[in-house]
Parts: sequence; structure tokens; C-alpha cells
Amino acid sequence: MSESPTTGKGRPTPKRKDAQRRHGGPVAPPPATRKEAAKRVRAQGKQKRQSVKDGTRTGDSSRMMARDQGSVRRLVRDLVDSRRHVGVLLLPATVLPVLANLTPSLEVRAFATALWLAAVLAAVFDMIITGAIVSRRVKADFPSETRTRGHVGYAMVRTAQFRRFRLPPPQVSPGDTV
Repeated sequence: MSESPTTGKGRPTPKRKDAQRRHGGPVAPPPATRKEAAKRVRAQGKQKRQSVKDGTRTGDSSRMMARDQGSVRRLVRDLVDSRRHVGVLLLPATVLPVLANLTPSLEVRAFATALWLAAVLAAVFDMIITGAIVSRRVKADFPSETRTRGHVGYAMVRTAQFRRFRLPPPQVSPGDTV
């Protein structure tokens, strides 16, 4: 007369001692003082931050920061990294007017400022093109993704970073098709 249920998990619930045995080692004793509790919290935070840092450095998507996780962000990174960008010249170009102000020549100052403005305009133009490419590809490859502004902003920030210092590190070379 024993009928098997058609719903449920299909197995008996484990005993508490068996379930706790599967969780790992013994539970740490509670902290004796507030100072010790704070020390444990700092140690756990440090361990978690180091794990995220290592995951970001190696490209392990399960341990990356939340802003870098997901297949859409992976596509955005690959799209940005597959091209060379003018935005990386913004930081060195900013030094030009500063150094030019050290000279007494007005022509040198004007030339350095004009060169800096040209670099800014070129970088903005490049970012607009990159944003359009990223937006179009995200909409084509991920039709369920309704908001692309965050992904475009992520791409623009990445275009202004030196390739060597980008985190997560580039997985594609300039010129590769994505």
C-alpha cells in the first residue's frame, strides 16, 4: 500500500549529523573579544579581495569582480581589445601642455595645446565609434540584453586604458576578428 510520491526530491531528508559532516571541518569557535572578531572579519575580507584579484588577473570569470563577469562583458572586452585606440594617448598628451608652460615661447604653448585638443577630439571620436560597434554587436549577439549603456561605458573606459594595464587582461590581439 506504500505509494511513491510523484512530486518531491525522490530521496529521504538526510539526518542533521550527516548533513553537517558534509560541510567540511569543524566550526571555528566564536571570537572571545570584539578585537578578535574584527581581526577575523578583516582577514576574511582580505582573503576574498585576494581571490577576486587573482581571478581578475588570470581571467577566471567565476572569481572576477561583478562588473567584469558575464558573456556580454567578455564580448565587450574582446571587441575593445581587438582594435587599437587613440584613447591611450590621452594621458601622454596631457603632459604636453604642462611641459609647454615651462617654456617662455607662446608658439610652443599654442602648438602643445592644439596637439592636446586634437588628441582629445580624436579620442572622443574613437570612443563614439567604439560605442556604436559595441552597442550594435551586443544587440545582435544578445537580443535579450535590453540595456547597452552600461556596456558602452565599460568599453569606453577600457579604450582609454593602456593595453598592458587592462584588467582582466586582453584575450585577443589587435587585428583579430571577434
